[in-house]
Parts: sequence; structure tokens; C-alpha cells
Amino acid sequence: MFGKGKAKKTVVVETKPYHCMNIERIQSELDVNVTTGLTPSDAEQRLTVYGLNEMRGGGRPSAFKILIRQLANLMTLILIAAVAIAFAIKDWIEAGVVIGVIVLNTAVGFAQEFKAEKTMDSLRKMTSPTSRVLRSGHQIVVPTVDLVPGDVIYLESGDVVGADCRLFEVFNLETDEALLTGEALPIPKTVDTFDDVELPLGDRINLSFASTTVTKGRAKAVIYATGMSSEVGKIAKKLMETNKAKKTPLQKALDKMSWVLLGVAIASMLIVFGANKFKIKNEVLLYAIGLAIATIPEGLIAVVTLTMSLGVHTLAKKQALVRKLVALESLGSITNICSDKTGTLTQSKMVLVRAWLPGEGFFRVAGLGFEPAGEVTKKQRLEPPTDARINFAQDSANDEKNSRVASDDGSEETVVVNASNMSASLRRIAQGAALCNMSEIRADDETGYWYGIGDPTEIALQVFASKLEMGKPTLTNDDNQWKLVCEYPFDSSIKRMSVVAHNAITGEKVLFLKGATERVVPCCTGRQDGEQVSSMSTDDLQEYLDPQIQEMARDGLRVLSIAYRYLTPDEESLDMNKTDREEVEVNMTFLGLVGIYDPPRPESLPSVMECYRAGIQVTMLTGDHPETAAAIARQVGILQDEDDEDIDGKSGEHQAISLGPLVMTAREFDRLSDEEIDALPELPHVIARCSPDTKVKMIEAMHRRNGIVAMTGDGVNDSPSLKFADVGIAMGLTGSDVAKQASEIILTDDNFATIVRAIREGRRVFSNIQRFCCVLVSGNVAELVCLIIGLAFRDKFGETVFPLSPVAILVNNLLTGTPPAMALGIEKAWPTIMDEPPRSPSSGLFTWEVQGDIIFYGFGMGLLSISNFWLVMNGFGDGNMGEECNRGYSESCDLVFRARGTVFATLTLAILLHAYNCRRIRGPMWNWHMIKRVHENRFLFGGVICGTILCLLCMYVPGLNTAVLKMKGISWEWGIVLITLLVFLILSELYKFAKRKLYKPMSVATEAQGRLQRIWTENTLASSTGGLSK
Repeated sequence: MFGKGKAKKTVVVETKPYHCMNIERIQSELDVNVTTGLTPSDAEQRLTVYGLNEMRGGGRPSAFKILIRQLANLMTLILIAAVAIAFAIKDWIEAGVVIGVIVLNTAVGFAQEFKAEKTMDSLRKMTSPTSRVLRSGHQIVVPTVDLVPGDVIYLESGDVVGADCRLFEVFNLETDEALLTGEALPIPKTVDTFDDVELPLGDRINLSFASTTVTKGRAKAVIYATGMSSEVGKIAKKLMETNKAKKTPLQKALDKMSWVLLGVAIASMLIVFGANKFKIKNEVLLYAIGLAIATIPEGLIAVVTLTMSLGVHTLAKKQALVRKLVALESLGSITNICSDKTGTLTQSKMVLVRAWLPGEGFFRVAGLGFEPAGEVTKKQRLEPPTDARINFAQDSANDEKNSRVASDDGSEETVVVNASNMSASLRRIAQGAALCNMSEIRADDETGYWYGIGDPTEIALQVFASKLEMGKPTLTNDDNQWKLVCEYPFDSSIKRMSVVAHNAITGEKVLFLKGATERVVPCCTGRQDGEQVSSMSTDDLQEYLDPQIQEMARDGLRVLSIAYRYLTPDEESLDMNKTDREEVEVNMTFLGLVGIYDPPRPESLPSVMECYRAGIQVTMLTGDHPETAAAIARQVGILQDEDDEDIDGKSGEHQAISLGPLVMTAREFDRLSDEEIDALPELPHVIARCSPDTKVKMIEAMHRRNGIVAMTGDGVNDSPSLKFADVGIAMGLTGSDVAKQASEIILTDDNFATIVRAIREGRRVFSNIQRFCCVLVSGNVAELVCLIIGLAFRDKFGETVFPLSPVAILVNNLLTGTPPAMALGIEKAWPTIMDEPPRSPSSGLFTWEVQGDIIFYGFGMGLLSISNFWLVMNGFGDGNMGEECNRGYSESCDLVFRARGTVFATLTLAILLHAYNCRRIRGPMWNWHMIKRVHENRFLFGGVICGTILCLLCMYVPGLNTAVLKMKGISWEWGIVLITLLVFLILSELYKFAKRKLYKPMSVATEAQGRLQRIWTENTLASSTGGLSK
């Protein structure tokens, strides 16, 4: 099977369906004898063929390449050109400012990218360092990287599995596969062969996978896949293939704007040269270069970067760490959140929430987590009590289902169970839960936080018993004196466990049994019915229990059964540790059922509802079973009441395979072609038994529907989808290193509600970027319009008289550019920001409305400013343009210098006030209500005040005004300036009024988004009247 020639490169092998092969077929396929293992020479040869058992990656990018990528974008190149121009005109201040912008922007981007690409390193660290294998009939320890297909590997509790392997001998083996499949509980393993080639990964329980952990038992297995051919390796390969280098819409918009502005700058210079008949004197060249710089918003990239950095800082305080700045942009337009279930929407803690006893009905168990706090309650019919003791057995079996909720006529009440009113049956089932149990619950001495030690299911049972003040520590203390005599441990082949307990006070010896119902019922010959024991056959008992089991299963509960019996006098004299369990676990009395599940986080439902408010669809992609996934989805609001008709009504035989169009298994979804998926009226809201490829396929389907997708997760199995999604969100507390490195955002509190806060912040950041882009670019347009039209003014020698000097242009650009833009960058979110549907991915940064705003405001400010130049020169002056006024001040240039002062004041103050216009794209800004709130944004208010003061200093400081800026302070001209500013503000309000009347709403919800918002509205109304509709 293996050739003699040595391959120089690692071979990635297509994995065969080893779960469908028996051990004889596997020995033949892998050319190995499981009784002796490989020989050292065979292992060495295979190592040459298959390569080391490790993750292979492309390596970290070099620092130099990252730096080049940061500098090789058009806006940065334009800024570099601006530095050269500034040096050419000997404007050292402008050159220094632009250099600072370049350095800051490059440094922030470099730091973010340099620490981002470590996924492959994280994957390499996940492999167990050594493994025990069988070679030439001897058990030896070898480095895990030297494992090869065909090796026989030994596994025992605590081991990290070194490679994918087929089990052929197991004893009580369970493995934790949560990071690979999303399954919350350890998986019992078997050696049985399966027939279904397409069996989901989590159901291939005769296989064990690399990087999973053995939690119980021991086993032998044959390795069939190593390195990149293993399931973890496939995930690593998917990560490497995922293209995350594509530019975001914001980056594309800024690049496009850069090209446009570059073209405008070149055209402006040509216009200046043409207006002077290409007689390029020094003053003309300086004016052309100054106009070109004025065209380019050199502070834009810095403001964008700093705004996003401040957003990152804000989110860090809200428990969300942003690893890549561009994620903030995508957050604002998210339309879909694909969420894992275990540990994300749920607590990743098994909790017992319901119990059912024959003749007594259902008991509700309150409280979540490991803390033994929470009431056990039951619905009790209101009947006159016959004595002081409440008899829970008085409800008939026919009333058990109705006992879950109070009737409309108020004939039931909720009774809290305590030591004084606890029935004998409930007391006995609590004893069984506590004593037939190897787990412990403890409170941390320092924090007081409760934690569990042992199997998650047993911890849930121990917490339940402790809530009834009957935990194992209580039962085994001096007051109760229970003691374990014998234990028959849990065996995955028979799915049950039993113990013999002795009470020193009463002298009784009791056998307690717990396990899967289908394995406990055959051991029983009757059921506890109140104070009586009713004999029943196995079939009758199973039929009696089936309705209750189905009801609990529909709610996503894992159902266990508990039984007991007293030892016979003959058995009490025996050494039970030497007695076969098959002889002991007979003639049991069935006590009741308990329902256990991984509960949703308390904040999951309101967080999902908040997503619906914002028009964002939440989809659950989980490795768990379909029924459990559907039940949790109902509880957190992903599935609504109206969806039940698509899910319920399925027969028990088919329900595990198909739960309707909104709930699918991965097998069903993967069988659909892209065309069939696109033809679905609505994508599934829940996909169970998910594989990494299924998650990626769902994200691709959402992308084809123009969705912007966020994916949350914590396991290795989530990594490809985290990388492929527009925004990958990893859990910080329970997440694997691989998931964190594959994500853009890490939630440090593992709180689904933090995602909503992050989306809110993302929307705020993008809307603020849109605001200050409008300010910056419209300010540039205003300068451009004013300065180009100003070329029409000429003196008696035919030379152009500039409305502003080149240095004044740069100073104006400095005062009106970055400061107000930065202030708008930290503008708080308006209260209605989450009432709007997601921003359309195709709308981009510069929507048609924003472009219209830039043109209207830019031309308005530019025309008003140059009109003031004409008014001072020709309206109120004599039109004398002086002589050589572009070079310096003289008596003949006095009027020109005063006109320039008027233009400088008008243009500077108009752009500063225009920043307030941009706080609200359509809403009025200059009515009395908003004028009273002018100081809300303290940075903007301070920026406008400081800009005004600096404007006055430039105009009135002797020497600076006439010698450097080539303008002069004004007096009566202030009346023109103030009137012009008032006209501009009035025109702005009229323009916004027209937009509100004529334009369609800024964000129009699609039909699906409107349905989500209606769901939020209905749940909000239901909550305000006493409870959610769920």
C-alpha cells in the first residue's frame, strides 16, 4: 500500500468513512495488525510519506510587508505628495502636520495588523506533546508530531487525543468534543460500526478526534488521519484558504474619493495655470499648490482611524475587544448574526429544572448555575386540606399535564416544597439524586462563587438535591448518617449507575439507580405512586412514562430516570462489592423523571429581541441535537410562536431528522444545492448537528442575499466561520485560542448582550464618519469654489488677484478641517439609532444624499464667501485691485487685503458652523430646542470657539495678518460676514426641510426586517403588560 519512494512534501489525504468500517477492514486499509502495531521502520516510512502530525500554516507576515501594505494606499500616497508640496512652498508647519498624520495612521494600522495573524500558532499549541502507541508489540511513548496513520494509540482519562482515530476497544470511554462539535456534554464512545456514510461528525461515536480530551475511561484505537488531514487540520486549512484581505465598503469609498480628489486637485492646478495663460510665476505656482492641498482632506484618514480607535476604546469598557478596526464599520450594517448555542446563548452549565413523579405530576426547580439556591414548586389544587401535611399525591395522573400551569378559574396555587410538606416520594428521589452521584459542589473561599467537580449531569443532580437541603454533605453528616456501601459505576454500554447506601439511624440499606429511561425501566417491576407501590410490567411502565418524556423532550430537556429498592435480608449479609450488578439491579421501584438542560443566559432573550428591534436576524448554528436546539431557540426568541406550526406535529420517528423549514439538520441543509437554498423563501433559523463546512455554507447563502454576517462562537469548530464571516465574534472566557485569533472581536464577558452594544457602537461610528466626511469634503468644495471663481478678479495689469493667499488657504484648511471633524467623530449616538434597520451594504459611505449635501453646502459656502469678496471690492468699494497685491501689502492693496479678511472670516466661520449642520443629516439644527443643546458635544463646541478665536488672531495680529497671510483685519465688513452666515444657516434649514418632505426615509426596512421589528414591538408590549409573549 505504501510506496518505497520518499515524498518530499506533506500529503493531505482524503479521509475515508472509517466509522462505517469494521476493524478487519480498517486493518486492511491501513496495512496494520492491531495486536502488534507498526514496526519502527514502517512508522518512519509513513512519517516520510504523510509528514509530521502538526498544523501547517503560511507563517506570520513580516513586519516590513505589513508596513508596505499600510503605506501603499492612495490616500497615504496623496498625503506623501502633500508633504512634498508643503516642503516645496516652504510651509514647514503644514508639512509637519501632514507627516504626523501619516505616522499616526500607519502606526495604528501596523499595530492592529501585526498582532492579528496568529491562528496557526494557536492551532499548533493544541496538540498533545506525547502519546502512547503500540510498536512491534511494545507500548512506547512517542512525540505526538511523530504519529502516523496505522499507529495503534492508547487513550485514558485526561489524555488529549493526538490524531483522528477509529476505536476498536473501549471501556467507559467519554470524550469532551465541545470545541470541535459544540456538544455540551462528554460523548460516550462505542466500537460499533455504522452504515450511514454521511453521519454527522458529532454522531460518529466510534471515532475520536485530534485535540479532544478524554474525560472518562480508557480505549485503544487505530489512527487514520494526522496533521492537516485530521478534522482540526481541515479547519486550519479552511482558515488558510479564507480570503479576509478584501477591502471593506468604507475602504473602497475612501479610495474612490481619493482618486476623485486627486483628479480635482490636478484639474484645479491646470485651471490656475490656464487662468494665468500658463505664465507660471512663483506666486501663481504657490497659489496652485495651495489650492491642490486645499482640495485634499489630509486629516481624513487620521480622523477615521482615531474615531475607530475611540470606538474600540469605548467597546473595551463595554467588554468587547476589537482586534481589527474595520470590524467597527461592518458592525453598523450587520443584517444577520449566526450564533453558536453552547456557551454563547446558553450558560454551558447543565441544570435540573423539572422533575416528574407518578401520581404527583411536575415540579418546577428554580435557580440557574451551581449555587444551591432556588425554590422547588408545584401547582396544587385548592382543596380543603385534610390535615396540616400537604399531600402532593392527591392530584391524579390525568391532571399532571394541567398541573404545569394554573387554570383560568384560579383553582390552582403554587406551593413551595420544603422539609415540612415534602412527600416521601420526592424525599426519596432527592436522596437518590444526591447519593447515586460522584460529583461535588463547592463555594470558593475567596469569591463565594459556586463551582462543580465531576460529571456535568451529576453536578446538576447534586445541585437539585441541595436545593431541597438534601445534598450529599447533608445526608452523610452526623444528623442523617447515610453511608455509601457499594458503587456500580456508570457504564456507557448500559447507560446507568447504581449505589448501595446504608442509613446508620434506621438501619435500612437502599439501592439507588439512575440512568437513561430506556435502561432503567427494564430493571423496574413497579412505580412509586404516592405512599403506595403499584406493580407494572416493563411495557406498561414505558407506555405510562412516554407522554411525560415526550413533553420534557419537546422543551429540550435531557430526561433521566431514578429508581430504588430496599435490599432483602439475604442481600444485606452479602458483600455487595463482589455481587454482579445484573443480579442486583432488578425488582426496582420507579421513582420519577428529572429533566436537565443547558439553560439560556438570562440576557439572551432581551438581546435577541433588541436585534429584532434593529432589523437583525439571529440564526442558531449548533452541534447539538435538533430537539434541544429548537427548544432553546424558542426560549431565546429565535423561533416564535407562529413558527411552531412549521416545527410541531412531526412524528417522533421523523422529528430528529426534519423539524420543518425553519429548523434543519446539517445533513438536510448540506444536501441542498446553492440554487435550492436561494429558492427558499426564508433561510432556516436553526441548524443542528452543524459541521464547520455547514456554518460556512450558511454564511455564503446569507452573502448571496446581500447580508452582512456576524458569527459568534467559542470552539475550534467555529473558527472557519468566524474567519469567513464579515465580523467574527469570539467568546473571551470560554473560547479557544483558535477562535479568538480567527475573530475580529472578542467578548470578554461571553455575554450575548455585548454584541448588541457593539452593533450600536458600530452604527454610531459609521454615522459619525459620514458626518465628518460631509464636513471635510464640503469644506474642501467651498474653498475650491471660492478660490477658482476668485481667479476672475484681475488688476489693471491683467494679473489675477487671489481672494486668499496660499498661506491663508492652508491656515483656513487647518482651522476648519481636522478639529471639527474629530469632534463629530465622538458624537454620541442618537436615541433612535437602534430603531433603524441595518444600513444597506450597497449604499456605502457617500450615498446620493451625502453627495448632494456636499455639493449644496460646499457650493453654498463657496459662493457666499466669494460674493463677499465682490461686495467689499465692488459693492461697497471702488473696485481698485491695487498693484502686485499677491506679493505683499501696499496702500493700493488695502481694499484687497480687507476683502481677503472678509472672505477668510466668512469661509472659516461658515465651515465651523456647518459642523453643527452635520450633527443631524435631516433634522433641524437651528431651532430653539437644538440651540439650547449646542454645548452637548463639548469637543465640537470648544472646537468652534477655539477656531473662531484663532481666526480673529490671524486677522488682527500685526505682521501675521499682512506679511504672512496677506490680509487685514476688518471693521464694518463684519456686518456682511454675520448677514452671510445667517443666510447660510437659513438656507441650510430650508434645504433640510425640503429633504424631509421630498426624500424617502434614510433607511427602509425590507419585508423580513419589518417582520423582525414587529416581533420586537409585540414582545415589548407583552412585557409591559406582565410578561413576554414567549
